[in-house]
Amino acid sequence: MYKVFFNDRILFLTDSLEQDLINNDFDALHKFTSHHELKQFVESFENNKDLQQAFLYGRPKEQLLTELKKCFKFLMAAGGLVSNNNDDLLIIHRLGVFDLPKGKAEKGESIEETALREVTEECSIAPLCLENKLCSTFHTYLQKGTNYLKETVWFMMKFEGSENPVPQTEENIASAQWLSVTQLDKVKKNTYPSIIEVLNTAGY
Repeated sequence: MYKVFFNDRILFLTDSLEQDLINNDFDALHKFTSHHELKQFVESFENNKDLQQAFLYGRPKEQLLTELKKCFKFLMAAGGLVSNNNDDLLIIHRLGVFDLPKGKAEKGESIEETALREVTEECSIAPLCLENKLCSTFHTYLQKGTNYLKETVWFMMKFEGSENPVPQTEENIASAQWLSVTQLDKVKKNTYPSIIEVLNTAGY
């Protein structure tokens, strides 16, 4: 199952509908039959803020994701959940909320290279050791009249140094800091649902 975040609302893409409905509430269901009807359903879900959770089904989830991408301008990005030698986590504060360092892929980069570059650029720490892939998150947003769907691939990373991170202010990052895992409750209370997904996947 894939989760696509529309701000704090979720569109689930599933090929195991009955099983997934057992553990999740829903406000709408859509069985894929054509791209035209899918586009209409997506527009309806976007515009009706009373719909908190919806399910898209009827094809293998990978095919559903491929069809959903056609409804948006699709972007790939990558980022990292970074720990240091004290097992603290690197958390940034951007545009009023807590976040993790991430950014869009550049032409010719592998997704691993994107993740390492973005964390290094946004927080000025290096070298970083890439440990393992955590998950991919998906979210939509509107920018200058264009609807985007962004997939962000997340990696667990390790920083062996002792330097304090420095925020990249030109990317609207107000602070970058090491936080103890005991402080993650305050992060989860003021962050994006997709970031909570990353932290949960990592076991925090």
